[in-house]
Amino acid sequence: MNPSLIFHLNSELLEGPVFDHKENLLYFVSILDYLVFCYNPSTGEILSVKLDSPVSCIFLLDRKRIMVASKNGFFEIDFNTLQKQFSFQMDISNSVRYNDGIKDPEGRFIIGTMGYPEVKDNIGKVFSYSEGKYKVIIEDTTISNGLSFSQDGSSLYFIDTPTKKVAKYAYDIKNGNVSFESYVIEFNGKGSPDGMCMDHEGMLWIAEWGGGRISRWNPKNGRKMDQRKLPCPNVTSCCIDNHLNLYITTAKSSKDDIYGGGLFYIELN
Repeated sequence: MNPSLIFHLNSELLEGPVFDHKENLLYFVSILDYLVFCYNPSTGEILSVKLDSPVSCIFLLDRKRIMVASKNGFFEIDFNTLQKQFSFQMDISNSVRYNDGIKDPEGRFIIGTMGYPEVKDNIGKVFSYSEGKYKVIIEDTTISNGLSFSQDGSSLYFIDTPTKKVAKYAYDIKNGNVSFESYVIEFNGKGSPDGMCMDHEGMLWIAEWGGGRISRWNPKNGRKMDQRKLPCPNVTSCCIDNHLNLYITTAKSSKDDIYGGGLFYIELN
């Protein structure tokens, strides 16, 4: 099916969709507007909370409560009350901000950084945070983007966008350490890989910045299996809902781009 436009903010950088399968809610952010959104597909209601610096990614807690990363630290947001509270900060440079993140099977927060306000080569890192302690697990990244775990949690897939590749790391669930294994997917076309998610069959759906589409790949053999076009070039990230369909965020590319900066839904089933 064609993508349907759910919500349009005209955002310069709509990003980070995360679906709460227990509560049937979608969360996403508008990075440069400092806004965090909660969307209820059953009612159509959209709630928002504004922070004081660029926001990047969301970690689910429980019952409409989330942790969100902002340049000025991690904040707990309760969408029952629309209240926010500072939680913690890691020691990151003033010249970077947080970007994509994911929870590991043990509940650690895995999150990358990138240059801000200017993108600079190799100044980013990927951190692992748990219970007040954190460590760097991947060094020298430029635009740290998509993160996804294999279904058994033994592999971490990671996108550093300028490489135009998806890297595979062996992941030790006990201690949260990683070791690089290989590049498993490579993009040769116009689009560059941005955010991604894994579906129920272990395939990766990858948003293509500059490519105007989202594509499905087999990480075991690197083959592209499917693709769906979007009506705007900068596709930023995606997640899968309880119906195994896709929510997709996009970014505005120019003033003539009337669909960029919106949230889309594609029915796969």
